[in-house]
Amino acid sequence: MGMVVIQKNRTFKLGVQEYTSHKPLIIAELGTGHGGSMAKAKELVDAANQAGADCVKFQIVYADEILHPNTGDVPLPGGTIRLYDCFKALEMDERFYRDIKDYVESKGLLFLCTPFGIRSARIIHSLGVKIMKIASPELNHDELLAEIASYYIPTLLSSGVSRLADIENAIERFPPSHLCLLHCVTSYPAPAEDYNLRVLASLSGLFGICVGVSDHSLDPILVPTLACALGASVVEKHFCLSRNDPGLDDPIALDPTNFALMVETIRRMSTVPFKTVIHELEQEFGKDLVGKVMGDGVKRLADSERANYERTNRSIHALRELPEGAIIGQDDIGILRTEKVLRPGLHPQWKGALIGRTVRHYIPAGEGIRFEDV
Repeated sequence: MGMVVIQKNRTFKLGVQEYTSHKPLIIAELGTGHGGSMAKAKELVDAANQAGADCVKFQIVYADEILHPNTGDVPLPGGTIRLYDCFKALEMDERFYRDIKDYVESKGLLFLCTPFGIRSARIIHSLGVKIMKIASPELNHDELLAEIASYYIPTLLSSGVSRLADIENAIERFPPSHLCLLHCVTSYPAPAEDYNLRVLASLSGLFGICVGVSDHSLDPILVPTLACALGASVVEKHFCLSRNDPGLDDPIALDPTNFALMVETIRRMSTVPFKTVIHELEQEFGKDLVGKVMGDGVKRLADSERANYERTNRSIHALRELPEGAIIGQDDIGILRTEKVLRPGLHPQWKGALIGRTVRHYIPAGEGIRFEDV
């Protein structure tokens, strides 16, 4: 299997609570699985609590912060609809998040919610949260990163579909003591063998920060347990009541029984030597698969997420049709995900440089804006 490098045992602090690989923060990602129902949201919270989660995470969705209406369609059990309309249907007012935060905290759990733009970030911050989370597609969303960094509170930063330069650009905005970098593979589901978990030590050593894992693989044990053995102080896993439920992420989430199995295994394995962990995992999953999941520790795009690069993360898009000769104004462009059928645009860092430029030829609404377009 070769030499195994384990990261220095860095601590992620939340007030008086400290989380390390020996007692990681375990997050149940509920996302938008509530479907707009407070009753369903509370049912999810209760089930996650009973399954042993330390923290539950929601997503605050406003479609216009994420993508353009022309981004394409998504197949759902009820039929194919525009992805934009799917997000639009998940929009809730601020009171929904305030009420569910109160409910989460009444259960003794940590409340976490992911924003996707400035509006949603400010709403979450106004709730008095103890921690923030930035999703992998926002790793290059410079305006959002700067906004959240200004809050100066502990922050989790997912690093799916990214290269080292993308990660460096994001983390340099935050104090290292306030940041935990979550290694992630942006594929749904993600093959366990793509996780390359030796990269945890590489990232922690290179950037001098706490690391964890945001796991999209289907198995409840292999990736989370091995990640903790290799130094993860945080484990995030999607949670659902049933994989047959209609939520966007339910098909790749863990149900309560499997989530509880994950929690129990992580807690038990954290008390035994590293070699014992590896031996048990090799007995259950095979030496070859465990070796592949560990990988070589070199940070690169995983095979299963390579096609998503520049499509799930942010670039500059036209918010409306821009005719030839038009002067680009602040309200004409946005930092959006490309997703399905549109072309990617320039990196968000070029947004300011585009303001005031003349459009060279017609740009359809929603399309990414390139250098040759102005």
